[in-house]
Parts: sequence; C-alpha cells; structure tokens
Amino acid sequence: MQRFALDTNIIVSALIWGGVPYQLLQAAVAGEIVLFTSPALLDELRGVLYRAHLASRLAQQRSSVDEALRRYGELAVEVVPLATPRIVPRDPDDDHVIACAVAAHAHLIVSGDRHLLDLEAVDHIAIVTAGQALALIGQQRAPN
Repeated sequence: MQRFALDTNIIVSALIWGGVPYQLLQAAVAGEIVLFTSPALLDELRGVLYRAHLASRLAQQRSSVDEALRRYGELAVEVVPLATPRIVPRDPDDDHVIACAVAAHAHLIVSGDRHLLDLEAVDHIAIVTAGQALALIGQQRAPN
C-alpha cells in the first residue's frame, strides 16, 4: 500500500476546490493509499482554513473548518516526527512535510509548492504533484 504525505496546499485544494487533490482523498477513503500527517501539519492546516475567504468557502459548502479538520484527522494517520531538520531554505514550513514523510516512511510527498517540487526527492521519498501521484495510483490499478 502506498504511503503519502500531503502538503497543506494539496489538502486545502482538495477540501475547497476538489479536482485531482480531492481524488487523492477519495483514494485514501477507498483504502488504495494511506495518508499521513503530523501535529505541525494539522496546525498549519487549521491556520490556513481559518483564513476568512477559505472558511467562507467551506460554509458555502455546508461545512466548517472544524468539520473539515475532523474529517481529515480521521482519514490521515498522525505521526510525530522525532526531528524537523532544515532542508528547504526558502520555506521552513515545508520542512514539516518532509519530517512527516520521513517519520511515516512515506513513498511520496505530494505538493503543489515549487520549493518542494524542485527538490524532486528527499531521503528516497519522491516529491510529486497531485496529478503525478494520481497517475501512479492509476498505474497500480491497471491490470498487468
């Protein structure tokens, strides 16, 4: 089973706009992949979703920030990284995604953030877009 660490931007896109990032959440619901998060990533997600324009968008969808956080928290497995090394020089928040992925022994980090995508891989963990991750899941589903 593939193990994914999702960057906050992917989760926000999934919850607010749907599309390919939402399909990753659906793959996790279907048991095709396992998602991992950490306390730092959940805190970041909470802070982002409480931004007025995003909280308003959730309300339009008949949801709330607390409901979205609860549902994602139930879907993703929470890990506690032992350390958060400085790897991404221009965006220290991205280091939390990497720390989560390492602690989870993830196969992929999924992000839309250029700071992470430019790294391509860290500690043998590939860093890919949501579309690339979905394509990999599709390849697993395809008959040989």
